[in-house]
Amino acid sequence: MTASLAMVSLDCPDPQALAVFYSELLGWKVAHSEEQYAMITGEGAPIGFGRVEGYVAPQWSADSPDAKRYHLDFYVDDLDTAEARALELGAAKPEFQPGETWRVLLDPAGHPFCLCVQSG
Repeated sequence: MTASLAMVSLDCPDPQALAVFYSELLGWKVAHSEEQYAMITGEGAPIGFGRVEGYVAPQWSADSPDAKRYHLDFYVDDLDTAEARALELGAAKPEFQPGETWRVLLDPAGHPFCLCVQSG
């Protein structure tokens, strides 16, 4: 092994708010929270959130030349229930959905993420 994943860090305009969103979505703990940086911890690698002035969210659509570069996938037990909770927490559902067995949502900073049911 050459390396191991230490954490995932997301650029955003408001680290504290995004940490709260993901901590509620995942049931993780906000381990650090300040104006410039926040981090949540739980099962797996931590997720960090760093303030970037002038942040511009990635675009999510079928024909965007500036499409997303990466996204997070989360396993859920029930797509409809998980989607409803994410929307309640502040996520948005873009019109473009590329499949029927998962849901693409946007976090409050505009990062796309997927809710997926884990298959056998």
